[in-house]
Amino acid sequence: MAPTPSPLANKVAFITGAARRIGAAVARQLHEEGMDIVLHYGQSRDAAEALARDLDRMRPSSVLLVQADLRRCAAFPDLFRQIRAFRGRLDLLVNNASAFYPTPLAAAGEAQWDELVDINMKAPFFLAQQAAPLLREAGGCIVNLVDIHAERPLADHPIYSMAKAGNAMMVKALARALGPEVRVNGVAPGAILWPEQGLDEAARDEILARTALRRAGDPRDIARAILYLVRDADYVTGQILAVDGGRTIQQ
Repeated sequence: MAPTPSPLANKVAFITGAARRIGAAVARQLHEEGMDIVLHYGQSRDAAEALARDLDRMRPSSVLLVQADLRRCAAFPDLFRQIRAFRGRLDLLVNNASAFYPTPLAAAGEAQWDELVDINMKAPFFLAQQAAPLLREAGGCIVNLVDIHAERPLADHPIYSMAKAGNAMMVKALARALGPEVRVNGVAPGAILWPEQGLDEAARDEILARTALRRAGDPRDIARAILYLVRDADYVTGQILAVDGGRTIQQ
């Protein structure tokens, strides 16, 4: 008996910040399920091209590589013209791209505000606006990468935490605005990958000690959560799924 084809086969996912880390894991997971991938990168060209080659080796011509500065919303209409030309459809937008760094209150500046808010809140909103017509045509969905610190602010990261709180409310607001044709949900990671600027071992141990499972997660945990929301959660919208090992239930 032939295997049952995936319900996501021949559908199209647009993933922002997909060259590395969580974005790359999401791209691999959805591609394995049969989706064609619009793989966005900002500056990580080499990593994006390498990932695209890997995926295309598995299924030729299954990846569209796009570069864009997501702070420039004026570039979005052309981006979506490329997406429509690729397969004539869009079934999923994953707003994964993010900026993250500390902004202690006494030292925070306007440029930091602009960058963190632009990447974490403004860009996902206007990408959703541009994606809406294609998603409505396909009965598609949106998944935002939020953060557990949208609810519990991270010390010395007030601007980031506020931007992600706005992103969390965006999930609910867009679910209301785009229903019933388009579902909108979010995934809030906990200790999945350590920040690229690094944390010392003591800081990592402290975070894990405040996590119910006492261990870090893996990017594939996020990818599988997104797969659930896209493939298996037809009656779920406006919700944010914490994938944090139980960190948010600890004191």
